[in-house]
Amino acid sequence: MTEILRIHNLHKVFPGKRRRDRPVVAIGDVDLDVSAGEFISIVGPSGCGKSTLLYIIGGFLKSSSGVVEFNGAPITGPAPARGIVFQAYGLFPWKTVLGNVEAGVATRGLPRAARRQEARRFLDIVGLSDVERLYPSALSGGMQQRVAIARTLAQDPELLLMDEPFGALDAQTRAQLQTELLDIWELSHKTVVFVTHSVEEAIFLSDRVIVLGHRPSIVREVIHIPVPRPRLRETVLEHPEYPALNRRVWDLLEAPAC
Repeated sequence: MTEILRIHNLHKVFPGKRRRDRPVVAIGDVDLDVSAGEFISIVGPSGCGKSTLLYIIGGFLKSSSGVVEFNGAPITGPAPARGIVFQAYGLFPWKTVLGNVEAGVATRGLPRAARRQEARRFLDIVGLSDVERLYPSALSGGMQQRVAIARTLAQDPELLLMDEPFGALDAQTRAQLQTELLDIWELSHKTVVFVTHSVEEAIFLSDRVIVLGHRPSIVREVIHIPVPRPRLRETVLEHPEYPALNRRVWDLLEAPAC
């Protein structure tokens, strides 16, 4: 498979807010390669730098040292080819649902009529065609997150970055959106890097689970998920290797800092 993302010897250090404060080493030394079409999840203890790593890949933060390359070129800033979905939705409150998704299509430089047609196509994919004229304030959290996913997909990114996108949702809505995300992924085969605190979510969604250690982060282990696709939740939970996979990830998360 073609390598789309390469991270080697990545370090990230945040300076202290005041002169006498010590710098904070958020990421100690991370190596990670991601292939085109792969779905990987990143898990780790709270504060270990999962989101920081994602924002470096997205180009919103600069690394302190190391190599971060997308399609063989250094990442120097944000780009439509690397779309991101945030936990906090990030919708434009003054735009309708359709207008929010059109904003994603606009990055592709299409004429107005084509933008609207494409926006409606992605709203249909996430099941929100019937609310295109509503504003975000009229939507539930799950519906707002669907709009955010549709807007990012409408950019047609090669790499989809997701920062705990379902973390603020109730359990039922979260499970539903996980299944819908897999359905979308099966259709598009976008490359996905997904940050989550949920071990079950990571195993259910992913080809590989990347387990980070305590800050300053290193990759403690890369765990391959052998469950065949397409997946149903019951298929994953009843897979004979699921208990051992789940226990292994938790053992790594609960291990003391090195």
